[in-house]
Amino acid sequence: MHEHIQHTQNHHHAEIDALPDYKVGSLPHRAPLAVPFVPIQGENPPQYSPAEGLNRGTIFPGLDLPFHNQVNESNPNAGTLLGEIQGLGLALTDLHLYLDTHPHDRDVVRIFEEYSYQLAAHKKRYAAEYGPLTLADAVQDGTYSWLQDPWPWEYQERMV
Repeated sequence: MHEHIQHTQNHHHAEIDALPDYKVGSLPHRAPLAVPFVPIQGENPPQYSPAEGLNRGTIFPGLDLPFHNQVNESNPNAGTLLGEIQGLGLALTDLHLYLDTHPHDRDVVRIFEEYSYQLAAHKKRYAAEYGPLTLADAVQDGTYSWLQDPWPWEYQERMV
């Protein structure tokens, strides 16, 4: 029995040793059980694209820890303007949280600015083509259009 446990532990350590550095954290020496610990991300960590981040639940591979190793393989809005808006929204949220702890990471600040610009442009385009996406888009030229049809899910074609 002891040999089986030792073999299992050695196999687990070999799997961890094979992971890239940004995927492995460490606990303080003699960390108590049941006290959560989240390792601090290093500067300018690797990132998924916004679309991949939306499927994975984060744009940072180092924080990508799928529940029961289940990964969302599909997004019904993938490849559409709405899917791009969703991906950029998630990416900006992740980058915002990262910048809370790394405010001087100029590379990530630049990416944040780029995604912010892209998101604003995509939202403006979406509202012009399909109608209001947010309540702020509902008033245009002095008219309130939030309740006008069709709703986004009522389109027969995929929104591009």
